[in-house]
This record gives sequence, C-alpha cells and structure tokens, in this order.
Amino acid sequence: MRAVVQRVTRAKVTVEGRVTGEIERGLLVLLGAGAGDGPADVGYIADKIVNLRIFADDAGKMNRSVLDVGGGVLIVSQFTLYGDARQGRRPAFTGALEPVAAKALYEAALAAVGAAGVMRVEAGEFAADMAVDLLNDGPVTILLDSRKGF
Repeated sequence: MRAVVQRVTRAKVTVEGRVTGEIERGLLVLLGAGAGDGPADVGYIADKIVNLRIFADDAGKMNRSVLDVGGGVLIVSQFTLYGDARQGRRPAFTGALEPVAAKALYEAALAAVGAAGVMRVEAGEFAADMAVDLLNDGPVTILLDSRKGF
C-alpha cells in the first residue's frame, strides 16, 4: 500500500456537493492499494499513520503523533498513487489492486486506524469522483509504502 500523509489544520471531502468526511487538526491520508497487497500491508500503513511523530511538541520539535495530539484522520482512496508514468505521457495503472479487493483493504485500513485509538476517523467515498479541500499545516507531507520502496 502507498499513502501520502499530510498534516492538516482542516480537511474535507465532498462527492457531488455532499460532504463524506471532514476533520479539523489531524492527518489527511491519500491511500492506494497495489497488486499483491494484503492484511500485513494494511497493518504496516495503519501503524505508521497513527504513530508518525509529525506534530510539534512544546519545544516546537516534530515529536508527537496524531494520537498524542488527539487529532482526526481523513482517509481518501486514491488508486492513482500506483500510476506509472515512466514511459510516455499517459500513466498506466496496472500496479493498482483490482477494485473489489482494494475496497476491502481500504475499509480495513479505516477500521485499523480507528482500532489504534484515533477518535475521529473519516472517509472519502471509494471509487467516487471526489473533491478534497485541505489546509496543509507546515506544509508537512510524508510518503509511505508498505513495501518500503520509499
């Protein structure tokens, strides 16, 4: 699995004008599942999301997690994280997991983040055309890959 984790002051996802998820201070996570991903990948990504120390402590050093600060997590499915644009100008998405299995892993990630103690876990709408509105705090953006490709 791949994730783009952004520390935010606020974030909101809408589908056709309807809000599907919204948080104040916390993390916006764009999450994609790749071919071959399974429960171990979900566990790795969920653990990283909730324990990343990217919030400032009293000394201003990034030393606190979303759990430590009581923040929310908004997770948005994004298969395009597996877009491969190394050849030509149109990305190929052959590395993305097929939709039925990807949805199951997405839902498992939502549950795992909640089970880890995050009090507010919000979601986009799987496979929908979504509008994401956010205020990136810092900006702080971290890339995660369960296969440790980066």
